[in-house]
Amino acid sequence: MRSLLKVYMLFIAIAFALPVWAADYRISSPDQLITVTVSNTTTLTWSVTYKNELLLSPSSISLTFADGKKCGINARVRKEERHSVSRTLEAEVPVKARLISDNYNELKLQFDAKYAVVFRVYNNGVAYRFETAFGGGLVQITGEQSDFNFAANNRVLWSDEKDKEYQSHFESLYTDTLLADCPVSAHAALPLYVQSAGGTTMLISESDLYDYPNLFLYGSGSNKLTAGFPQVIAEQVRASDRRYRITRLAPYIAETKATRSYPWRYLAIAPDDKALLENNLTWQLASPNVIKDPSWIKPGKVAWDWWNANNIYDVPFSSGINTATYKYYVDFASAYGLEYIILDEGWSRTTTDVLHPNPELDLKELVQYAYAKKVGVILWTLWNPLDSALNSTLDSFAAWGVKGIKVDFMARADQYMVNYYERVAAAAAERKLLVDLHGAYKPVGLNRKYPNVLSYEGVRGLENHKWSADISPAHNVTLPFTRMVAGPMDYTPGAMLNTTKKNFHISFTEPVSQGTRAHQAAMYVLYESPLQMLADNPSNYLRDSNCTRFIARMPVVWDTTIALEGKAGEYVAVARRHGKDWYIGAMTNWSGRTLTLPLLFLGNGRYNMQALEDGVNAEKHAADYRIINKSVSREDTITIQLSSGGGWAAIITQ
Repeated sequence: MRSLLKVYMLFIAIAFALPVWAADYRISSPDQLITVTVSNTTTLTWSVTYKNELLLSPSSISLTFADGKKCGINARVRKEERHSVSRTLEAEVPVKARLISDNYNELKLQFDAKYAVVFRVYNNGVAYRFETAFGGGLVQITGEQSDFNFAANNRVLWSDEKDKEYQSHFESLYTDTLLADCPVSAHAALPLYVQSAGGTTMLISESDLYDYPNLFLYGSGSNKLTAGFPQVIAEQVRASDRRYRITRLAPYIAETKATRSYPWRYLAIAPDDKALLENNLTWQLASPNVIKDPSWIKPGKVAWDWWNANNIYDVPFSSGINTATYKYYVDFASAYGLEYIILDEGWSRTTTDVLHPNPELDLKELVQYAYAKKVGVILWTLWNPLDSALNSTLDSFAAWGVKGIKVDFMARADQYMVNYYERVAAAAAERKLLVDLHGAYKPVGLNRKYPNVLSYEGVRGLENHKWSADISPAHNVTLPFTRMVAGPMDYTPGAMLNTTKKNFHISFTEPVSQGTRAHQAAMYVLYESPLQMLADNPSNYLRDSNCTRFIARMPVVWDTTIALEGKAGEYVAVARRHGKDWYIGAMTNWSGRTLTLPLLFLGNGRYNMQALEDGVNAEKHAADYRIINKSVSREDTITIQLSSGGGWAAIITQ
């Protein structure tokens, strides 16, 4: 009896220790499979279940301000608002799909302290954001708590980043590990893939990020991931033409408007890896397009110079960064219907003077030559000289007739850099210039607000073959389930010199890829980028016109995407529609395999399928491929054979 009395008294004590306004709020997805429970006690927490499986245990969220304000701590809910949305959105530049179903249920909790937290629950994920209404002026944010306290010691594909100041190109390799083994001292760049023991696939990322730093995650030695953010840089000194050394950090992560909405933090949820390939949450959660007439934005394919080191051959002139070489690139692009060429590092007098071409290059003549052949010119620039004279530099580029810019080596993710991305996007849009962001963090929805931002790097892509063996077929079939879920990915495919695992070698001026030629061809269907590179030497492409013509036919924007097969790190197969035509891409890791793909997505009638597949000897000579033609219909199921490091790509027309 005495022990029961003690328990009873303890219960009473705990009850009175809690705020009298403590409550739980539940909201489910339109299909009722996902449920979010928001608990408001001494701290604000949220938890997530999917098909009755607990995915996320109560996880704390809060904001802390320099003046002592706190959001999400000891707070009283003043008002609860709920509503549902069911609509169809249309993408100006359709990366994955032109028409996107945007269906969700929303819960908004307004607190006495003049802030709110909004939760959205979709059929394929959940998201939350803070909103503050602190009046005019600015506030300094000293910290944000954004915990992800998973219900079990789940599998995670950890993208290890080690720079304590978050200075990185965010070109991740992925380690297949468990949550409890994730490092406490090193952070992961988003997006982050997590898989439950029950096979449910999740991905953490963010969207509608502006005037605020990127979110990173740390291990804790348990099932919980905790948030970290770059601080505002107070002082820095220049270390090279493209790098600054931080000498002093401010004691806050952002100084921003007192009244605003904060970034969405989201957890994508899928029954398996394959379904994750169709997720569009980054784009859906982002601010809508602000370009009044985006009709001038022209996605396309690009003949790119840097990967192949301008090392062309069988020409009557000395190759290099000169007018004759780039006219050769223009001729190649024109012959195969490529929309653009890029002049990468070296075209300007110096890397910090991008207003004057180098003496070997007559840029005015080249742009006119390209224009006559219906090929646009895109110019590379370091971020910092552009930052110091953004408007005047872009005015000059536009006056020269340039069609876009490739901005490089930002290698930061702090508040200033986030704002820089948007300033570049807006200034470029005013002058009808396209933008490709390299040395960049992952997409966070800016390409919806400014659809002239066609692609981002932030991926360990093909260029790494020039100095590393890291870019394996296994890495290539991990990317669609990790980095690419966040948005466009400028991997820069198209290697024509292909090797087996055993025969791979490093060459900076004549680089080769690991895996088969068909593996590279499949990337033009699998990898989403409205500005898609043909990275290799035009001389190599011209020597194999059959393969080149095949990949040059691939679109760069898609009306529909259907995931066919997929397992992160092992294999992937996707079908996409552009207009009336369908395209299929499939890749595998170093394990050869057979995939069986139903064609139920096709319309009625017969279609012609032209497929580029691994040749009989591809496992010994990786460049071996063949092109076949076959009549198919929606009643057919095709069986494709992928060699070690192999691939398969098809164009299906009626």
